[in-house]
Amino acid sequence: MPVFASKDYDDHEDVIFHADSTSGLKAIIAVHSTVRGPALGGCRMWPYETEQQALSDVLRLSRGMTYKAAISALPFGGGKAVIIGDPRVDKSEALLRAMGRFVDSLDGRYQTAEDVGTTVSDMDILRKETRFAHGFSDGTGNPSPATAYGCFMGIHAAVKHRLATDSLEGIKVAVQGLGNVGYRLCGYLADAGARLLVADINRALVQKAAAEFAATPVSAGRIHRHDADVFSPCALGAVIDDKTLPQIGAGIVAGSANNQLARPRHGAALKERGILYAPDYVINAGGLIDVAHEGRDYDPQKVLKQVAVIYDTLIDIFQRSDLEGLSTDVVADHMAEERFRKTHSWPRAAFAA
Repeated sequence: MPVFASKDYDDHEDVIFHADSTSGLKAIIAVHSTVRGPALGGCRMWPYETEQQALSDVLRLSRGMTYKAAISALPFGGGKAVIIGDPRVDKSEALLRAMGRFVDSLDGRYQTAEDVGTTVSDMDILRKETRFAHGFSDGTGNPSPATAYGCFMGIHAAVKHRLATDSLEGIKVAVQGLGNVGYRLCGYLADAGARLLVADINRALVQKAAAEFAATPVSAGRIHRHDADVFSPCALGAVIDDKTLPQIGAGIVAGSANNQLARPRHGAALKERGILYAPDYVINAGGLIDVAHEGRDYDPQKVLKQVAVIYDTLIDIFQRSDLEGLSTDVVADHMAEERFRKTHSWPRAAFAA
């Protein structure tokens, strides 16, 4: 399986494959950068159809974490882990403990947290084998509320820039994906007076959102086509591609999903269509900010105060995009790269200290 020749390889520092025959674990950890500090990123468990898909995902996601930490001025680099398997049937304590040992073998160079297919309770199990797993099931380790709040503030910023209003009253938002983040985001938006269109492959969640938020259910495969002010992708990534991009009915794309652009060129294509795009790793950084505050002195109000800065960061990106004639994703990349493009990474001993 080619790694260096992969289209998603971007000078990653480490890409490590690991298998444990006893538990059935098959996993990959990618460390993109440790310039700003230890590589931090979630552990995703997903039934990838091929190992190449898993490799592509971990490479793209780890790179995104580097940029997310840098744009948020956090003392971390970017990394990611993927476990190949269906979390509904393949997950076990033995597999999670094997994953914990895999993480621990990197001596803190990579530190993990919950992600798609894993939970904060799973992180409790990983911590039986490693101290480099973040998130606690006692209530202080779930990053979803902070991610949802950051996305809400990001939508505020996009609406302010594009529609010149500070209010979301009457703004139509199409939310794709009603998981932990998407559902909470709907709550924030509904409280602010927004009109909601919602879609999810889980019909029960759609019905619940319709009842609780007076939302209009629509097809998950067609929600991006609807005439809305904001299209908010909050499920899996690569939702904006050559097929869907010309079909987008909203003037703003602002959601919590990672890697929303299938290819880098799609950022410029959105700008050419006159669609304002909130770069995903900027608007969804709330969860990472929450993890960065984790510990004995955890203060949720302090976390939300820092998460709210996402609004200011996005306003800056939008203004620079207009001034420089560049797409918003390119502007965000330039801003992040100014903070981590160095000639060397931190020494391994610094992470385990």
